[in-house]
Amino acid sequence: MTSELSDAERNRGLWTRSNAEYTDRAAPEAWGRDEITWGEFRVPESRLDVLGDVAGKDVVELGCGTAYFSAWLARRGARPVGVDITRAQLDTARRMQAEFGLEFPLIEASADDVPLPDASFHLALSEYGASIWVDPARWLPEVSRLLRPGGELVFLCGSTLSILCSPDVGPVDERLHRPQFGMYRFEWPDSDGVEYHLPHGEWIRLLDAYGFEIEALHELQAPPDAKTHEYYDYVSADWARGWPAEEIWKARKRA
Repeated sequence: MTSELSDAERNRGLWTRSNAEYTDRAAPEAWGRDEITWGEFRVPESRLDVLGDVAGKDVVELGCGTAYFSAWLARRGARPVGVDITRAQLDTARRMQAEFGLEFPLIEASADDVPLPDASFHLALSEYGASIWVDPARWLPEVSRLLRPGGELVFLCGSTLSILCSPDVGPVDERLHRPQFGMYRFEWPDSDGVEYHLPHGEWIRLLDAYGFEIEALHELQAPPDAKTHEYYDYVSADWARGWPAEEIWKARKRA
């Protein structure tokens, strides 16, 4: 039955279930954090300085989920818009807005078809949203359309190495389980969703093709006090202290 569904429909179903199982109850803690952090191991933005000063910037978060990242940006003076395909996630985000007294637009849409005008944003952001759940050949041109000339794109995804060291079922380990050549679209046996993971060379090719200049690639190391995530336990904190489990790309749209 799932083979008859589109990738977007499959991922919407997956995140509807994940919302019921975890993200809804985790949202208050995430919204309540004072510091911006990145990824499952909460690497501080103050250590990385990826975003810089966001005050006064129009920001679109693609695949915002419960919109905690947009909330962090709003507290720092940005004007975020959250976009997500999963209604349950946006319902949680709206409840959090009421609870924390923050308001910003939330739009139910796929990151490859956003109902907003061209050149609307200074910054496009994805932290494990569109960056792994939507085909990059579809969401990158949409980001290019949404950004103003000179606008920034920042996205976090799993590292190439972590995917190569991922068995079909079970956590990342210290062996290579799959070839790097040809990696792109993934259907994991223990998941109903569809993910996209690209090697660095393919990211570079696509970003250039859609009008971006790469400014930085941050390969994240889990902090010494990081713990393996209670729900997303596909990679351990010990592994992520020795090898990059996650990476942040920063690029700028050509003027």
